[in-house]
Amino acid sequence: MSDLTLIMGNKNYSSWSLRPWILLKHFHIPFAEKRVPLFAETTAQALSVYNSNFKVPILKDGDVVVWDSLAILEYISETCLDGKGWPNEQHARAFARSVSAEMHSSFTHVRSEMPMNCRKKFEHIQLSDAAEREVERIKDLWQQ
Repeated sequence: MSDLTLIMGNKNYSSWSLRPWILLKHFHIPFAEKRVPLFAETTAQALSVYNSNFKVPILKDGDVVVWDSLAILEYISETCLDGKGWPNEQHARAFARSVSAEMHSSFTHVRSEMPMNCRKKFEHIQLSDAAEREVERIKDLWQQ
C-alpha cells in the first residue's frame, strides 16, 4: 500500500471530510492529513491540482487520486481493508450501501437548515416541515 494522504477541510465544519477520516482512524490505517482552508482566497488554487471540482475530501494514494467521500470509503475498503469496510453478509452489505448512498445524496433540507459545527451548541432550531420529514427518515434508517 502506498502512502495515503487525505486532503480535507476543517473537521469541525466538513462532515464530508470527516467521513473518510473516521474510517481511516477507526481501522488504524496510517495516513497523512493535508488541510485546505475552505472558502479562502487560496482554496481553488490548492484544490485545482486534484481534479475534484474544487471539493474535499480527496484521497491521494501514490498516483491514484480519489475524490468524493463515498468513493474514498469504497476505495479504502477495497485497498486497505480487504472489503471489510462493509458488512460481510450480502443483504446487510446491500442495505448499508443503500443507506450510505441515501445519506450521501439526500437530505438537502437538513443540510441547509442544520449546518455542521461540532463546537457549537444549537438551541431552538425551527425546522421546516420538509426538514422534519428528513430527520424522521434519518431516524428510521438508523433504527433499521
